[in-house]
Amino acid sequence: MDQRRSELDRNTGTGTSLVTLYGEFTVTSNRKVRCSVTLTERDLVIQRLTSAPVGRNKVLLSLKDCVGCRAYRQDDNADPAAYLAAYFYPLKRRWMSSGVSRQRVEQSFRLAALQDPRANMEEAEKWAHAIRERSTRQQNRRDGVLMSELARPCRMMVLVNPQSGKGQALTLYNNHIQRMLNEAGVIHTLVITERQNHAREMMREADLSQWDALVIMSGDGLLYEVINGLLERSDWEEAIRTPLGILPGGSGNALAASIHYYSGASPVSSEELLVSCGFLLCKGLLSRMDLVSIHLSSSPRLFSFLSLAWGFVADVDIESEKYRHVGAARFTVGTLVRLASLRVYKGRLAYLPAAKNHNDEEDLRNNLTAHCNNHASSMTPAPLLCRPSRDSSCHNTFHNSCHSNNSLKVRRMETTPSRSASKSLPGPPDSLLLPLDQPLPTNWVVVPEEDFVLMLAMYQSHLAEDLLAAPEATLDDDVIHLFYVRAGISRAALLRLFLAMEKGAHLATNCQHLVYTKVRALRLEPYSPKGIITVDGEVVEYGPLQAEVHSGLSRLIAG
Repeated sequence: MDQRRSELDRNTGTGTSLVTLYGEFTVTSNRKVRCSVTLTERDLVIQRLTSAPVGRNKVLLSLKDCVGCRAYRQDDNADPAAYLAAYFYPLKRRWMSSGVSRQRVEQSFRLAALQDPRANMEEAEKWAHAIRERSTRQQNRRDGVLMSELARPCRMMVLVNPQSGKGQALTLYNNHIQRMLNEAGVIHTLVITERQNHAREMMREADLSQWDALVIMSGDGLLYEVINGLLERSDWEEAIRTPLGILPGGSGNALAASIHYYSGASPVSSEELLVSCGFLLCKGLLSRMDLVSIHLSSSPRLFSFLSLAWGFVADVDIESEKYRHVGAARFTVGTLVRLASLRVYKGRLAYLPAAKNHNDEEDLRNNLTAHCNNHASSMTPAPLLCRPSRDSSCHNTFHNSCHSNNSLKVRRMETTPSRSASKSLPGPPDSLLLPLDQPLPTNWVVVPEEDFVLMLAMYQSHLAEDLLAAPEATLDDDVIHLFYVRAGISRAALLRLFLAMEKGAHLATNCQHLVYTKVRALRLEPYSPKGIITVDGEVVEYGPLQAEVHSGLSRLIAG
């Protein structure tokens, strides 16, 4: 056996990685086929034992692609053999198109060297344990940084919205995810949501000690419910640290596409994206994820993980709901329909630029504190988002909402006590925001234009499966990626912009009407009497709002 192992090392190149186990087994599906199996620190090498040259019959599988391995015995008591099955999802070239995607590979062997069934089972369990252990050892570093991972064995609650997208989420779970989680040895409970806000209600009351992770299989709307439900709990600080997983089951699937993008893999869609996200879920590595708090004029504070949109993007998202049956293509149809009657949206936009370093950020916070203290010491009430005249030098204040077309909603806000972001609200305090009824600090930038085609604030890379809106975004970069398009852009130019966004090339188009900047907080006041504002694709109250990013507030399973 040692002689064969040395020969294998010379012929396959595995000598560069220490061989930890070697065995000769038959293939489960065909007992006439015998293989040598070598486990190194990095790979599982399977060599069919024939007289043919080594290279033609060798299979080398990276342990980075392994999601699980198990040892078992068959029901036949007369069979003394034990069995070993290892499950891999390597990147392989597609059969019918260019590019690569993760594809399932199972390697199963029969171990029957001894007549004692117990001894054979012990040998199979030794192999299974070694493969799992070395697979974990290979996966827990990313760019040289040691990553935390889910506890093993892991208990997951998997929430599925059966109505999302084309209505196939439950079928996709049965066809792919259930098997993948079983292969990874993940204990999971399936929960099917029954109505809107069902998941939000469950998260408020759930005994989270029963679960190591909460997994959402739907579009992005269900995760929005889960996050806000967790942050509405009295124990929100602990609850929001519960690891979250996302599996694409809807029509948008923006966060799922984003974590696939962050993994460095080439673009995929549909079921290939599901398999990729399922693989990352099974690997169980945890990353921090920023959340953004959003204050509306008269509604409770919300938390967002994906995007805030006003104008063209929000209109397309909501108006395309009628085309949900076509899946992700609904956004393409909705874009063409909205382009045919392009609108201009009036409003005022301001933002706090992202600090270049921690010292700058501390200066920004001190400036905000001084502004708060000065305002509190004043005996004269501050005007409600006062609007400067055209020739005024005060460019850091907002339009007086009492003179806007949204006066009914703003009057309702005036009768409500001003909310400080750090008082009487569940979730973390907002350190960069003043109440909506107070003027902005002087270190904010007010956009001079008031006519827009769209405003889009992103904190992940993708706006949809096929829209790479913020290529520079990461899960925990502590910034909001702010885009806005000024009025005056032609329909053709806007269409070119969205076509370029499919590959993240829209910023390279040098469109004069597109502005992109990184910010820590923003404030928006629409002037137009009607419109749509969305948070993570969900419609929220139309009117003034402001938002602030909270660095690494939640935990996401991201491979």
